Amino acid sequence: MKYFHRPINALKVAGAIVLSMAAWTANAETLTMASTTSTEQSGLFGHLLPAFRQASGIDVKVVAVGTGQAIDMAKRGDADVLFVHDTAAEEKFVAEGFAAKRFPVMYNDFILVGPKADPAGAKGSDIVAALRKIAAANAPFVSRGDKSGTDAAERRLWTLTGLGEAAQPVSSEKKGTGYKECGCGMGPALNMAASSGAYVLADRGTWLSFKNRADLAVLVEGDKRLFNQYGVMVVSPAKFPQLNSAGAQKFVDWVTSPAGQSTIAAYKIGGEQLFFPNADR
Repeated sequence: MKYFHRPINALKVAGAIVLSMAAWTANAETLTMASTTSTEQSGLFGHLLPAFRQASGIDVKVVAVGTGQAIDMAKRGDADVLFVHDTAAEEKFVAEGFAAKRFPVMYNDFILVGPKADPAGAKGSDIVAALRKIAAANAPFVSRGDKSGTDAAERRLWTLTGLGEAAQPVSSEKKGTGYKECGCGMGPALNMAASSGAYVLADRGTWLSFKNRADLAVLVEGDKRLFNQYGVMVVSPAKFPQLNSAGAQKFVDWVTSPAGQSTIAAYKIGGEQLFFPNADR
């Protein structure tokens, strides 16, 4: 007996597979996360979120902006979960009822980066003294100026220099004629500093992943005032019932669990760890 097989149309089969995958993707649970540029530009989320996807089946869409913008986004109900690094602003977010609780996740540190020749003589372990020297030398300094967590940390450090009036922010004039705000993320700020031989306050994670260093080097590190803590919060379902709060809680539970914490610790560049988990502190 002979069997006759109808020829298979490869294009139809391929089309069916694509449609099937598109339908599966459309049905997958998703979260929107408002986060800071350092978690995205350092490459952490490229390492972390696939592991969460595998553990939970949930896809995460990241909107990476400055911490202040991320918090504003969450306050409008445009994000399910918030992952940022400005503890004072995060605690205020909770106090105002936009989240029930803030969870510490991980930390690293800020560093002062600048030209290897260090014309302002800023190198050392005292960040406040370094900023005073940069201002006195009118040396070029790139500030984020974007309401990010890094920007907030930098402003606190400038206040500690004592260059302004009591209880008043330090004016741009007091920071030296070389001080410029870019209103940009960490990566672009580092690019500007590299191209102009300027000083810049950076988070270590983004610095380690930054390739266009030119003549830049780490000049100040190790000062306890450069500690950089990250926190995560489920945006309030009471205020925004339309949000995927259950999925957001799954992410918070996972990222603060031993599995999530070990995934954070495993992320390294050139053998150097970028973030240090501390959810159990």
